[in-house]
Amino acid sequence: MPQNEPSFNDLMEAARHSAVHLEMRDVYAVGDEAGDFTEWQRTGLRDTDPESAYWRPWVDLISRAVARGVTVRRARVVSEPVTEYIRYEHSGTSVNVHAGEQVRWLPRRNASDLLLPGNDLWIFDGTTVLFNHFTGKGDWQESGMELLSEPAVAKQCADAFEAVWQRAVPHEQYEIH
Repeated sequence: MPQNEPSFNDLMEAARHSAVHLEMRDVYAVGDEAGDFTEWQRTGLRDTDPESAYWRPWVDLISRAVARGVTVRRARVVSEPVTEYIRYEHSGTSVNVHAGEQVRWLPRRNASDLLLPGNDLWIFDGTTVLFNHFTGKGDWQESGMELLSEPAVAKQCADAFEAVWQRAVPHEQYEIH
C-alpha cells in the first residue's frame, strides 16, 4: 500500500460496525507465521495461548474492536481433503474465536456457483475493501495490499462474503477432511 494509506491495524482500529475477512487459498507462506508453522509440522503442536508473544498483538487488536461493538467475522473457503496448512490454521482457530472472531469454513465444492473475488480480502464497515495479494507460493507480494473504497466494489465483495457466510459451517461444527 502507498505510504499515505492506512495500515491494516489503522483500518481495524477505525472500524465501527463490522470487519469481515474472506480467505480462499489452501496454502499461505507468510513470513510472520513461518516459525510457528514449522514448529507445528515438526511436533504437531500449535501455540494456542492467547497471551503468547505470537498471538497477543492479534488478540488485543480484535478484542478491542469487539469491545467497541465491531462484529468480526472470518470465512475460509477450503479444498477437501484439506492441505497441511489448513490443518495448521484450523488447529489455531480457537485463539481467533477467543479474541472475539466468528469463524466459518466452506468446502470449496459448495462454492462452485458463487461469484467470488479474485483475492482474499477484508471489508471494513461495508465500505472499505483491503485486498490481500499473495505470490503463487502464498507469501505476500511486494505490493501485498490494495485498498479500495468504491461503493460498487465494496458491495460486490460484501455480497460475495455473505454468500459464503450463509453456506459455511461454524468453526465448532467443522470437521477437517
